[in-house]
Amino acid sequence: MKKIFHICLLVFSICVYSQNNSIDSLELTNKTRIEVDLLKITQTPKSRNYQNIKSLNTVADYIKSELIKACDSVIFQPYKVNGAIYKNVIGSIGMEHKKRIIIGAHYDVCGNQQGADDNASGVVGLLELARLLSKEQLKYRIDFVAYTLEEPPFFRTKQMGSYVHANYLHTNNIPVKGMICLEMIGYYSQKKGSQNYPIQEMAIEYGTIADFITVVQSEKSGAFGKQIELLMKQQHVIKTNSFKGSSLVAGVDYSDHLNYWNFDYPAVMITNTAFYRNKNYHTKDDTIETLDIDKMRAVIKQLYLTIKNLK
Repeated sequence: MKKIFHICLLVFSICVYSQNNSIDSLELTNKTRIEVDLLKITQTPKSRNYQNIKSLNTVADYIKSELIKACDSVIFQPYKVNGAIYKNVIGSIGMEHKKRIIIGAHYDVCGNQQGADDNASGVVGLLELARLLSKEQLKYRIDFVAYTLEEPPFFRTKQMGSYVHANYLHTNNIPVKGMICLEMIGYYSQKKGSQNYPIQEMAIEYGTIADFITVVQSEKSGAFGKQIELLMKQQHVIKTNSFKGSSLVAGVDYSDHLNYWNFDYPAVMITNTAFYRNKNYHTKDDTIETLDIDKMRAVIKQLYLTIKNLK
């Protein structure tokens, strides 16, 4: 009886530890700081779309001010479109290394909306990763790039901020290990039927509950994409699925990683699958209140551990 009691106590202790450990595991990220970032990015007087350059500049200035706190170098990458100046924000760490990893997220929105998931969530991830990774001894230079003009009417044009940046790397023969695109990492649901897919058969393999993050690849993601996928799955901070497919599948190339593929750089997209899950996509309902901050923190921590362990 005494032996059974000790076994039960041990099992209970393990369960309590596992639950506490699951909660404590997110302490690496700063919830308050993430919430402040979300507010600063989404609460501009006018939506941060291409027509409201003042709002775009306000957000760009905020991103720069936060990257300055973590990075060795921070610059604007300005360029002209239709007579107006738009700008990417680039923060760099590990500048003693030649080969780079690019971590990117766009900060503009489509139309008049907050764009909390699309894509303030990705930019917040970018900022928090810069803070965390700046404390590590890494094997690569990392450039954290916040892009402008990802959204229509500039998507798939040379006016995209990510095209401008990828073209700069290509023109200057800068060696790149790979690019990680953060595109919508904030929306989740525990309801059955909350997750859709471009191919119906995927629901059988992945399920219909929108509780995971996805590593999206194509044949151009190469060994870098496979390494990111494996490392993401090994961390066990948040449920992680992967999808590798052609750009003919709707959504596979729907973000800034597209332009790195076009210049033959290996790249992946980290996403909650956007409109296949979040019905607030490109609407005024895409607000901070719809985001799951702890799930976001889990994605950020998992990415941090993944990048930290890249070979």
